[in-house]
Amino acid sequence: MFNKKKKLAEKSENPEAAEKKEMGFMGHLDELRKRLIYIVISIAGGAAIAGYYIEELMSGILLKPAQNANLDLQNLKVFGMPMLYFKVVLMAGVIIAIPFILYQIWKFIEPALYKNERGWAKRITFFTTFCFVSGLAFAYYVMIPSMLEFSANFGSANVKNLIDINEYWGFLMLMLLAAGIFFELPMVSFVLSRVGLLTPRFLRKYRRHAIVIILIIAAILTPSPDPFNQLIVAIPIYILYEISIFVSAVSIKKYYKKDEDE
Repeated sequence: MFNKKKKLAEKSENPEAAEKKEMGFMGHLDELRKRLIYIVISIAGGAAIAGYYIEELMSGILLKPAQNANLDLQNLKVFGMPMLYFKVVLMAGVIIAIPFILYQIWKFIEPALYKNERGWAKRITFFTTFCFVSGLAFAYYVMIPSMLEFSANFGSANVKNLIDINEYWGFLMLMLLAAGIFFELPMVSFVLSRVGLLTPRFLRKYRRHAIVIILIIAAILTPSPDPFNQLIVAIPIYILYEISIFVSAVSIKKYYKKDEDE
């Protein structure tokens, strides 16, 4: 999928720049250490912001879906609440720092890329962050409320639902992270297609297999046997799969067009 002659020519035209790009093992370790330090600092900064607004996060975001579904939450552990607050602050810090984390990852990879590929970093950082945040929003406003509503109304009226706060937190994180990851499918398709590891033909060929896998994933993620909730999870993932086919086709088309022009 690559034009090897073009890339060899690029190296031969500017051997000094190529040598600068080459980095020894210790150099890679030093660069990795630097990027990891930046990531830790960004997470710490995000956690500090989250810690300052922790009460707003707890009452306005974390507990709101359960309150809307009329579910009663309770703490069953001695240090359950302090640990919960710590996990909320840490996870919020990671989410706040996501754009910076992605940017640092791409900056670490950037020296290994060619000139026409190095311009991706900022654009991919933006669109990857956008897709991830869109997944979080979809899970929070669509998936989680419908699942909690089903859970609250299911069963006998003589049995009261008392949910452990830590189990509730685990459920929220599972749904949010799963949705955030699945919403990255178009970006993964773009990157893999751009480097020649994926084609729209491959995605179309295995569309039926993908549908079966999507339904299995939806059944695993959905804690209830309700087919409606499973479809709420499965349909968006399938739509993202179709979008990924389109993105892959556009990515490869632009790559070859640019290659022909050069």
